[in-house]
Amino acid sequence: MIAASVRSTPRLARALVRTAAAIVAFASLGAVGAFAQSCNDDIATLQTKRNGHLAALNKITKANGGKLDPVSACPRLRTLASVEREMLGYMQKNQSWCTIPEEIITQVKTGANRTSQIAGQACKIAAQARQMQNQQSSAGPAAPALPRGPL
Repeated sequence: MIAASVRSTPRLARALVRTAAAIVAFASLGAVGAFAQSCNDDIATLQTKRNGHLAALNKITKANGGKLDPVSACPRLRTLASVEREMLGYMQKNQSWCTIPEEIITQVKTGANRTSQIAGQACKIAAQARQMQNQQSSAGPAAPALPRGPL
């Protein structure tokens, strides 16, 4: 763990130097407040959308005794994955403008991929559950057995 933090220190230092250089450059142009505020506002808006979907998923989980119901969670998970991909796209597109370190982009990408994977699994299970439910309902109630033979 210590070795990992030591290895990431040069990267972090480079990111800080790039960030400081960008801030100095924009400060000389008088644009620091404008670009930083714009990035913060945009990312905060995306994060608020993400948190809303996470809260809804937590409600679904609590309502089912601490387990995530795939049928009711599937649409929310898909939407959450979409919001995370939108946030990742914004961050990648505006990485230099917003001075977002590469490590943050990597973490967001990993999280978005994981959310998409979980959404895929939940939706697959939900589809299987719906299919089983449809098969049971289409079969209808079993007809009563009639007596055979002479009466």
